[in-house]
Amino acid sequence: MKRRICFAALTLLFALSLAAAQDMPRFRWENFTTANGLPNNHVFCVLVDGNRIWAGTEDGLGMYESGKWKVYRPKDGLAHQAVLSLAVDRRTGDVWAGTMGGLSRISAGRIDTFTQLNSGLSNDIVYGVGVRGDYVWTATAAGASRLNARTGHWDLYNERNTPMFEIWTYAVSPGEDKVYYAVWGGGVLEYDVATGHWKDYNDPDGETEMVLMKDQGLIHEITTSVSYVDKILWVATYFGASRYDGRYWHNFLTKDSGLPSNFLSQIKGVDASRAWFSTDKGLAYFDGTNWAIYRPALDTHKPEMLVRDTEGKKETRIPVDSAPAHNYILGVDFQGDDIWVATAEGLSHGIRQQNAVAQLRPAGTGGVRVSSLSKSTKESSSVVHH
Repeated sequence: MKRRICFAALTLLFALSLAAAQDMPRFRWENFTTANGLPNNHVFCVLVDGNRIWAGTEDGLGMYESGKWKVYRPKDGLAHQAVLSLAVDRRTGDVWAGTMGGLSRISAGRIDTFTQLNSGLSNDIVYGVGVRGDYVWTATAAGASRLNARTGHWDLYNERNTPMFEIWTYAVSPGEDKVYYAVWGGGVLEYDVATGHWKDYNDPDGETEMVLMKDQGLIHEITTSVSYVDKILWVATYFGASRYDGRYWHNFLTKDSGLPSNFLSQIKGVDASRAWFSTDKGLAYFDGTNWAIYRPALDTHKPEMLVRDTEGKKETRIPVDSAPAHNYILGVDFQGDDIWVATAEGLSHGIRQQNAVAQLRPAGTGGVRVSSLSKSTKESSSVVHH
């Protein structure tokens, strides 16, 4: 009797684990490198603009459309060959590229460049750019700046008019009510659109290498990315990640979650519960409960997909035939149910596949046999875009 109860419990646990694994998005990965048109294999950022895919690389801006690449470099008018950040104005179709030598706007084939010498740009090294309404927000190596694209007026923000005690701004995420900045070494900066008031968030325990208070505030002050969606702030740092709902903080570390590494380059929120994490040990997805990791295996370099529980204690390996181009992920963007991934060794296109639903049935030996049934993605909620 005890054996039957034990077996039933194990079967139930296996079924629950398998169900969680089957619910995670699966992709067939196509990888782009210089061999098939990418301007450079080191891809800092990626932007989906309808059917166009923009890739900011170490040696030029690539635009992929209808199976072909078009490359922009300084000889074409681009501010600098190293493109660090990208944003699109959905109203006009203008693409904004933050580079190591200024901010460039690509509009109907024309490129206009803004620098410290010809505009109110804070600094020519533009780590982050975001567009909301008439405003183009930039994160630079010497503070933040905002351009009113309609009037041409610039506003500068630094240690003199904000709580910014470090001026190395690394990323920006503008929303309708709030604008958030990742300040490298200075935590997170919040701008209230209605009041024009600035507020900062920092690591409450003040420790740079350890976490003394788990969910008391921002996980670390060396922030690399912010993503503000559905009134939720997601924050990436070099020492873990944080989620803030305006009242409470929740932090993610490798020791108590499914996060594959605490070293993050970007975070991209899907909604209030779900987010994608770009780490140096693979791409991670959190659905609010469980985790999925996509990467070439760290030891064998073979394609790997892992599903982990909330605390990262239970792990299921999913058989896959492809993976992103490299473990070191620098950014993602969404194209419907597909995902585009910037890596240190190429650009990857994750084509969403139909999931399999596991069916458990007793085998002749008393074990558990798994069979698969097809499940259309239309029957499951989208997990990759907002």
